[in-house]
Amino acid sequence: MTVLIENAGRATLNLLDYVGGLTVQLWAGLRALGTTLPISGSRHRWRSAVSQMLQVGVDALPMVGLMSICAGFILAMQGASELKRFGAVRYVIDLVAVGFTRELGPLLTAIAVSGRSGSAFSAEIGTMMVTEEIDALRVMAFDPIEFVLAPKFLAALIMIPCLSIFANVCGILAGWIFMFLSTHLGFGLYVRYALDSINIHDVIGGLIKSLAFATIIVQVGCLEGFRVRGGPEAVGRSTTAAVVKATFLVIVADVIFTTIFYFTGVS
Repeated sequence: MTVLIENAGRATLNLLDYVGGLTVQLWAGLRALGTTLPISGSRHRWRSAVSQMLQVGVDALPMVGLMSICAGFILAMQGASELKRFGAVRYVIDLVAVGFTRELGPLLTAIAVSGRSGSAFSAEIGTMMVTEEIDALRVMAFDPIEFVLAPKFLAALIMIPCLSIFANVCGILAGWIFMFLSTHLGFGLYVRYALDSINIHDVIGGLIKSLAFATIIVQVGCLEGFRVRGGPEAVGRSTTAAVVKATFLVIVADVIFTTIFYFTGVS
């Protein structure tokens, strides 16, 4: 019984320590964002942020697009298999358009970026910790949060919402491909039906989610990197932990936002 209580207490303290570390790092990252802006900030930080935008956003376009097309086609097929029993295949368009705009677009994007860029953030910073580059920055009076985290944070806040919109377009386009193959529905008519089914609240809600997901991915990935102690094995463990924790927290955040939007009548 004593061992069980000790384990529960240790796990609780570790959880509180992790949440506290995320909170402190998030606040420091928000304060450092100003240094990465193109006009008021440092030119070198802005260049680093642009480089991160290419890695986080542009390089992820093929992966996010392919995932969204596959998911959209599957969603349309599964929806049609049930709705055709009631002669309501037309509502497959609503299912795909609303489903991607509210949920699947931001969520698929976040999962893809978490596995692709979140792990890279952790590995990069973890390697800098092992090679004592972070300590060298502190010795030279550079803030590691401002130097390392802030450009990644700004890049994710800009690019992940853009990737979410791209995922929405790809998913809805996949729905049209299915409708064309099954009912020969024209592209113009499909687009009109899809636009009629989407409300501005759906778009805004999806963008809010994507901003929250971007914050989670960057903060968790960087925190795992900053906590690396040891050698290359510790870097590998931190990379795995970053992907697992970020993906889990993204799903939890999605549940929270969806619940809030549902009970407030936003969606």
